[in-house]
Formats: sequence, C-alpha cells, structure tokens
Amino acid sequence: MNATTATISVEPNAGWTPSKGVVGMTCLIIAESAIFVVFVVAYLFYVGKNLSGPTPRQILELPILNSICLLSSSATIMFAVRSLRNGATRKFSLWWLVTVLLGGYFLFGTGREWHRLLYEKGFTVQTNLFGTTFYSLVGLHASHVVVGLVALLVVMGFAVIGAVRKEHAERAHVLGLYWHFVDTVWVVVFTVVYIIGR
Repeated sequence: MNATTATISVEPNAGWTPSKGVVGMTCLIIAESAIFVVFVVAYLFYVGKNLSGPTPRQILELPILNSICLLSSSATIMFAVRSLRNGATRKFSLWWLVTVLLGGYFLFGTGREWHRLLYEKGFTVQTNLFGTTFYSLVGLHASHVVVGLVALLVVMGFAVIGAVRKEHAERAHVLGLYWHFVDTVWVVVFTVVYIIGR
C-alpha cells in the first residue's frame, strides 16, 4: 500500500428506517394476530358440532351497520393522521373525534347484540359449544376495540387542550396501525362468525 491509497469510510445507510414505535406496534400486532388465529381456528373447529341448539343460523343477525361504522373508522383515522402531518390540528381533532364516535357506536352495537342474545334468546357462554366459542371470539375482539378506544380518547383529551402538534404525527400513526389491525380482525371475525359459521 502506498500513501495515495484512499481510506474507505463506511457511511451509514441514509435510506428509510422504520421508527421504534412502528416496529414495536408491528411486533404487538403479530403477537395479537397469533392469539386471534387460535380463537378463529377453535370457532371453525367447533361450529356445527353442537348436539343441542341454538345454531348460529337460528339466532345471529348480520351486524351490517356496526361493521360499516368500524370499517369506516379506518378511513377517518387515516384522514386524521394525514391532517396532523400537514399541521392541520383542528381537522385532526375532528377526524379523530369521528373515529372515536364510530368505534363507540360499534361497541354499543355489540353490547346491544349481546343483550338481545342473553336476555331475549337466553343464549349464554354455557349454552353450548357455539356459545362458548362465539362469546370468546367476539368478546376478544370487543376487548381490543375497548383498548383502542381508551387510547384514542387519551389522544383526544390531549387534542382538546391543544397539546397535539404536527411533530406528534408519527405517534398518531402508530396508534392508527393498531386501529387498522382491530378493523382488519373484524373483517375476519365477521366472515367466520356471521358468514361461514351460518
């Protein structure tokens, strides 16, 4: 080697790297997806194996309006995050509030469905295998909606006092990923319970 040999320096990759929040949320979503897979497989395995009624066809009604509200909330949270990235905090607050209201209506509808099943139909978790797997799977999803709504309400509280700014858009995006996961899981649950299971 001579003196004119250039030294090679390794430059760090200037390309895109995901945020820690996105990586963490992705790991959480993968773990939660595994739990849902177990519940969905159990539901599919036991559906139709009841020795006594009622069957899904006899008592389940399609929750169309609930589903539309929850799935629409994926669009509204996306609009909220986009607004915050553009610095439009008032638009963010409005879209975020709409997301909370849509998610809240979904939970209300789920509660109304369960009230009808429990008190009008006498259908409980102990009625048969269908009851056990139905309440377990739909209840698991509803619990995730509750967790998501609590997180959304906390952010809404910060937005109301003016503490949410453009630099918080990445955090809102991470929470949005969780909400999209909840919505995606509902598509699976709806398909398995209300379409295939009937």
